[in-house]
Amino acid sequence: MAEHSFPHLRADTRTVAFLRSFMRCYLAGAAFNSRGLQNIGLMYAMLPGLTAIHEDPKELKTALKRYARHYQSHPFWTPCMVGILLNVETTISAGHFPPRMLAKVKDTTSYTLSAIGDSVFAGSTLIFWALATICLLMTGFPILAFAVGLIFFLGLQVFRAYTFVCGVKQGFRFLERLRRWDLINWGTKVKYANAALLLWLWTLIWPRPYDWWEFAVGLTALMLFGRYVRTGLLSRVLAVAVFVGLTEFFPLLENLARNAFGL
Repeated sequence: MAEHSFPHLRADTRTVAFLRSFMRCYLAGAAFNSRGLQNIGLMYAMLPGLTAIHEDPKELKTALKRYARHYQSHPFWTPCMVGILLNVETTISAGHFPPRMLAKVKDTTSYTLSAIGDSVFAGSTLIFWALATICLLMTGFPILAFAVGLIFFLGLQVFRAYTFVCGVKQGFRFLERLRRWDLINWGTKVKYANAALLLWLWTLIWPRPYDWWEFAVGLTALMLFGRYVRTGLLSRVLAVAVFVGLTEFFPLLENLARNAFGL
């Protein structure tokens, strides 16, 4: 009876340990430091899972040292990264993966996920949520704005949990599925939607009454600033400062132009 129940207990213990590692992913950035960046947070998240995988204290200590070095990635991808690493540690414990290869593969994966996270989440989805919320609030739909935020928040938690489970089950093989998702191109499509939302926001905040040509001039200026910022010829801070300054002095410039041409 005991022989049949012991493996089941071991399985439940590992499952709970992995669940604890997932929950700790929310605190991975709390110990951010200038030397290893997120390495302490990664070790903290990995510790319950590593304890369940490596029963030998020496092996556990060696495994922890593998995560003491520099680590940096987008926080939304941390559960996925932790899940993949727990899968790899399981294969290392079984003798099917050389530990010396982990550092290089881990760095490559973390940097790749970081770039995708910056493009899809920080550079696209979060901006979409912010612009949509502002526009809905300004048009008198606070409940709808709250619902949009709630949907995005819950969707993010589902995304974290799903990628963590897939990482634990599939390891680095899950990266092939991520490649098929084509998230970089999806980020580009979201940015087009952000441009439409920004245009909507402009129509809400532009001083009234206004002529169509004034709006066209402002849109053309924004497109030019965006192009020069993207090519690196103009810094973002300077572009914003100049653009805001032009919007403040635009009425004065308009009056000067009208008086000069007798309009």
